[in-house]
Amino acid sequence: MKTTFFTDFKAFISKGNIIDMAVGVVIGGSFGKIVTGLVNYIINPVVGLFVKTGSLDSIKTVITPAVLDEAGTIVTPEVAILWGTWIQTLIDFLITALCIFCVLRVIMITKNKLEAKKIAAEQAEAAEKEAKAAEESAALKVRQDALENAQLNQAKLLEEIRDILKNK
Repeated sequence: MKTTFFTDFKAFISKGNIIDMAVGVVIGGSFGKIVTGLVNYIINPVVGLFVKTGSLDSIKTVITPAVLDEAGTIVTPEVAILWGTWIQTLIDFLITALCIFCVLRVIMITKNKLEAKKIAAEQAEAAEKEAKAAEESAALKVRQDALENAQLNQAKLLEEIRDILKNK
């Protein structure tokens, strides 16, 4: 059956994983804003107490200063390496990575516990089946022994009957 682009796209979009991924992207974006706010509005001012310039944002290395005209408007903006902004970005990343690590660690521990329970249940079920099979095997062995004994008894009885008939 030949499919069209739109039917393939509709099937792709309607899968649960895509929707889960979209929700994850939206929540991740919002979480990124929260972390950026934490760094900009809480961590940056605290670090600013220990920095001469008063703010992490103001730490920079000016390569070429800005050129201003007589009215004070910028003719050529300054060229600078923004070390403070870069450090803020690193702090954003580290906090986000730490939070994601913590969430994933909880998920993996929970997943491992659930898998361990599942494996234990499967092993218990297998042991139960094995015990049942051993029990059935033992029962079959008892029946087999009983049949063999019955055959031996029949053979003895037939021999006795032959002996009796010979002696008559």
